[in-house]
Amino acid sequence: MTLVTREAPDFEATAVMANNEFLPLRLSDFRGRYVILFFYPLDFTFVCPTEIIAFDRKLEEFQRRNAEVIGVSVDSEFTHHAWKATPPARGGIGPIRYPLVADLDKCIARSYGVLADEKVALRGLFLIDRDGIVRHALVNDQGLGRNVDEALRMLDALQFCEEHGEVCPANWTAGETAMKPTAEGIAQYLEAQTS
Repeated sequence: MTLVTREAPDFEATAVMANNEFLPLRLSDFRGRYVILFFYPLDFTFVCPTEIIAFDRKLEEFQRRNAEVIGVSVDSEFTHHAWKATPPARGGIGPIRYPLVADLDKCIARSYGVLADEKVALRGLFLIDRDGIVRHALVNDQGLGRNVDEALRMLDALQFCEEHGEVCPANWTAGETAMKPTAEGIAQYLEAQTS
């Protein structure tokens, strides 16, 4: 069952923060901000560091949009810390600037429907709005890395819809024309696309 349009399952778990402290992180504490919550299979693997570092490289863009980025895997906070302490050239992720949550008991991954064979999480990504509602979800198999720019695009689309009451058509990007959610709006949009 999809979580889209439903309240995001709340959780409290230990996270390794940007400054490497171990602190409890509660998802509901982020109400009033958008959240990109993403799951990845395991620390010290191959596709995972490319995604984690890619999210870190775009962190300011998420923050400009009032969004927090939070990563989750079934590793412990100690493994997260060791991975951050390892330079990327040696298979680590270096000093990323957003929290990595420890889900050692796999409860968080299970509650989001991304736990594969009761072992590790699939690559789930959830865009959560300021009221704690899941507005977008994407789940990839373990070998398929995500596109961080697409996560930003979806955040832009959500914020545009909230602000303007219009809907964002296929391949919409910030600054492009959207459309009214009516038959006339669709017709006008399609006509503009063909001219």
